[in-house]
Amino acid sequence: LPYLIDGPTKLTQSNAILRYIARKHNMCEWGVPAPGGGPRGFVGGGLTPPHPVGGETEEEKQRVDMLENHLMDLRMSFARVCYNPDFEKLKPAYLEQLPKKLQELSRFLGSRPWFAGQKITFVDFLAYDVLDQQRMFVPECPELKGNLAQFLQRFEALDKVSAYMRSGRFMKTPIFWRTAKWCNTK
Repeated sequence: LPYLIDGPTKLTQSNAILRYIARKHNMCEWGVPAPGGGPRGFVGGGLTPPHPVGGETEEEKQRVDMLENHLMDLRMSFARVCYNPDFEKLKPAYLEQLPKKLQELSRFLGSRPWFAGQKITFVDFLAYDVLDQQRMFVPECPELKGNLAQFLQRFEALDKVSAYMRSGRFMKTPIFWRTAKWCNTK
């Protein structure tokens, strides 16, 4: 079970952790605690105004919302296959539908550097995780070339991400618990 302890904050669940970190670093449309703020809401009430990096326009915010759910659907369908005792029987059907799903993501990204637009948002972290897992599962997948490959490279080149990936703390695997039939060990 993924968990995060950040001072008094204790969280479980991947997306709750992702959103918490995104809010903390102004990468989500929701406000973040303001220094010396009060207990209610925005400026003067404890939170800074919403930061636009979760999507500056309504269209970008909608893109973030749609992609988050699309990626979770892909993640869950992949996990269902990987945890199924009939993994080897289910794998061909999963591989058959994967190109279409990746083509949809490629079209959605288009020529943008990040999925919502010109600025990175929390959903790009989720996209990286899901796409990287697919790249590990099918290393020679042609749909993971082109703009999706560029996205993965751009994400990995972010200063802090790159530094983390070079550190001794980074673990590429395992992705799943040991009960999974794929990528369940270091």
